[in-house]
Amino acid sequence: MQPLLPRFDQARVLVVGDIMLDRYCEGGVSRISPEAPVPVVKVEGIRDRPGGAGNVALTIAALGAKVRLAGAAGDDSDAETLESMLQAAGIQCFIERLSGYTTTVKLRVIARNQQLLRLDFEHPHAPDTGLQPGATPVDQLADCTALVLSDYAKGVLHNPQPLIGAARSLGIPVLVDPKGPDFMRYRGATLLTPNLREFEAVVGHCDTEAELIKRARGLISDLELDALLVTRAERGMTLVLADGDAMHLPAREREVFDVTGAGDTVIGVLAAALAAGGAMRDAVMLANIAAGLVVGRLGAVSISAPELRQALGAAPHPERGVVSLEQLQVALAEVRAKGARVVFSNGCFDLLHAGHVSYLEQARNMGDCLVVAVNSDASLRRLKGPGRPLNPLDRRMAVLAGLAAVDWVLPFDEDTPEALLRALRPEVLVKGGDYTRKEDIVGWRIVEAYGGEVRIAERVGDASTSAMLDRIQDKSED
Repeated sequence: MQPLLPRFDQARVLVVGDIMLDRYCEGGVSRISPEAPVPVVKVEGIRDRPGGAGNVALTIAALGAKVRLAGAAGDDSDAETLESMLQAAGIQCFIERLSGYTTTVKLRVIARNQQLLRLDFEHPHAPDTGLQPGATPVDQLADCTALVLSDYAKGVLHNPQPLIGAARSLGIPVLVDPKGPDFMRYRGATLLTPNLREFEAVVGHCDTEAELIKRARGLISDLELDALLVTRAERGMTLVLADGDAMHLPAREREVFDVTGAGDTVIGVLAAALAAGGAMRDAVMLANIAAGLVVGRLGAVSISAPELRQALGAAPHPERGVVSLEQLQVALAEVRAKGARVVFSNGCFDLLHAGHVSYLEQARNMGDCLVVAVNSDASLRRLKGPGRPLNPLDRRMAVLAGLAAVDWVLPFDEDTPEALLRALRPEVLVKGGDYTRKEDIVGWRIVEAYGGEVRIAERVGDASTSAMLDRIQDKSED
């Protein structure tokens, strides 16, 4: 189901947290230093950008929402630079200047769109005063529709409970990007957005999807949260709600240039969407799309509402993509709860051709969503011989995931998909027109035993991978 893009201009968000300055030194490399085996970067430009909680505020402002930012910085020129840039973006700033404290600066050296080095300049001891509701007056919070706590472990949010309590008493959702092993500090918040490493540092390593969801539910109960969103890099993100429901979103398919600021983007878009009255699930889908856009660019960037709308239009099914078996089981449980009919097909798909596309489109029309299982490289080699596959598994799955008819793609290493059929129990099993009898289709007994249906798609033309390879071989011999 397509997420709705809310009226971001109706959102009013207060962001509180650790503010820092991101500085980029950019240039070219033409030689190695004679002093040491390191590249020499000829700096051609230096640019500054707010980082940390400042980047979260920029993300929200870029969507068209109204933003206030509270935090701490040093009484220095870098803080002046930060405040000037934030105010230019239309952000109201309430930055406490601390004498004797240095504004945190992260300096990144970039050459040819590649980050070579990062240097961090920060005070050796984080400020221990923190911000209390007195420094962030409750009347600033009262007319807001969401509160974001952006914790980078620099000291501003060493005691966030007063702010969390004040916001929740006003019915304002509180979203937290946490840091450190002590998540109890955030008890009572609406939503936490740890990455997988941060999450496992608190609950322990999770070997399976089911274990991750179980431990997320335990953490939700212990911290009295409404939801927990675990971001998992190339494995997407998993939302677990207090009522026990879970939703997995695969990572958006795109080349990753730089993950700088991806976490800020996720919580910023989430906060703006919820503050504008959006539903939690829709907000998470939008955050997932925005994160995919950000990692495809260099450095921390902000996504505008028109960019998000355009990306939304290009993503007819935000939850589709390449998934693991456990991730797919979570997704299928959700769609089946809404009455969906699941269609399953499988194959090698070494050279995708018109016949494949036609039968997959037919398969999709036999139900509400289509799962395609793909033989692994080892499995395909056992079936077709040592010269195969022509295309490795990741490329075969990526091509299939790009078809409008296909919702989910997953691999299997066995010679047959029978184990998958037992695990997924699709309502319909479909194979292409190479088959004439259902009894020739592997797994037909399994499907019919639990009441499922086995069908054969009509064959279109004489397209086949083997025929294509024969023609290629004939031409190479001419």
